[in-house]
Amino acid sequence: MKSDFYTAIAQIAAERGIPKEAVISSVEHALKTVYKKEAGIQEDENVEVRMDPVTGGARIFVHRHVVDDVNDPVTQVTLAEARLEKPGIKIGEVLIVERTPKGFGRIAAQTAKQVVLQKIRDYEREMVYSEYQDRIGEVLNGIVQRADEKAVVIELGKSEAVMPAREKVPSERYRPGQRLKVYLVDASKEQRGPQLVVSRAHPGLLKRLFELEVPEIFSGVVEIMAIAREPGTRSKVAVVARQDNVDPVGSCVGIRGVRIQNIVNELQGEKIDVIEWAPDQAGFVANALSPARVLNVTLNEADRTARVLVPSDQMSLAIGKEGQNARLAHKLTGWRIDVKDPESMLGQSGDLLRQAQEQTEANMPSAFDDMMNLGRQPRLVNRKSHMIGISGREYGPLPAALAGMSVDVEFEPETSTLNIYYNRELQGRYTLENESLPLHDDALAD
Repeated sequence: MKSDFYTAIAQIAAERGIPKEAVISSVEHALKTVYKKEAGIQEDENVEVRMDPVTGGARIFVHRHVVDDVNDPVTQVTLAEARLEKPGIKIGEVLIVERTPKGFGRIAAQTAKQVVLQKIRDYEREMVYSEYQDRIGEVLNGIVQRADEKAVVIELGKSEAVMPAREKVPSERYRPGQRLKVYLVDASKEQRGPQLVVSRAHPGLLKRLFELEVPEIFSGVVEIMAIAREPGTRSKVAVVARQDNVDPVGSCVGIRGVRIQNIVNELQGEKIDVIEWAPDQAGFVANALSPARVLNVTLNEADRTARVLVPSDQMSLAIGKEGQNARLAHKLTGWRIDVKDPESMLGQSGDLLRQAQEQTEANMPSAFDDMMNLGRQPRLVNRKSHMIGISGREYGPLPAALAGMSVDVEFEPETSTLNIYYNRELQGRYTLENESLPLHDDALAD
């Protein structure tokens, strides 16, 4: 072994941030194990390894107990033999004699090299684990080192993380040198497998990005209640305000959409729908189908199914491309969603539409008061009678062309009249007693 053995170990230990004493101790332990195996010694206490601080050489010393009768000649010695090495030694004392095998320096050098390399790996894994074990679930900034179909290796400062194929976003392309924000999924100190696993597809990444971009979420004024994500294409985020006079959706979107746009840019164009969470499950399901306009939601608690009624012209919007909007709404709410339009419901049974209308009206006992506060409200036109229902009363008939369509109803408290619009054009005016009033030119929509 070279004379600068200690200097080399000290240099390596300093570069890797490993205590020098720990490396030397590991080398001594490894040499002790090698000698014990060759000499057939079982106990650690009977063997001692001493490293020369100048030459780096290793010397082996065996501890032999002085006894009257020798049962194990490797670890025991008679008094007469012991006094040949050390005069004056007594029964029960320990004789320490050097037993360094011939050529042990070469063995020691090879062992030291292996142990040092292994110790470096062990300590690096331990240090990485200690640094990142409490950061699981956080967003980290990294640089792509290399990428292939199976995995992407991300540099995180002095450490490396692996993003396996299951955690990649299918639509994203990764190139060396690219800077990314990644979500730390796992930190392990096991010898096998990657130590740090990160993700770009995890829903937690989206949540953490909102916390970084939206101060109201970070401070707890606005809370994220649920996230449904199809990485790379579209996500839905349900939020709720924990303080009065705070708009949770507006807080997330930001002025001119700046906040949400920063998140979309980080996710390389993934569309994000921010909706308001509602404690009422029917209302939550209706919000989850945004941007589609929902007329009625009927819940079946037994099989967790929500039957949703939307206008005919909103069907494609409610279902989404390849069913994506309805699928994300299901993931977000936990309800299996069955989207229907008035025509399909009438085709199944004329009672279904009537039940939906009755439920909508039952949920709005003060419909006219609500209209005064909320403005225009949607209503379905009965296909047969061409009437609309409000609070158990029917108004109409409207033009036959509006049968089965969704119209907007606005209540004017000053004149106690109902104005009915379709595509922003006034189609009818009625008193609360259903007396038809003439259409005026100045009453046209907007």
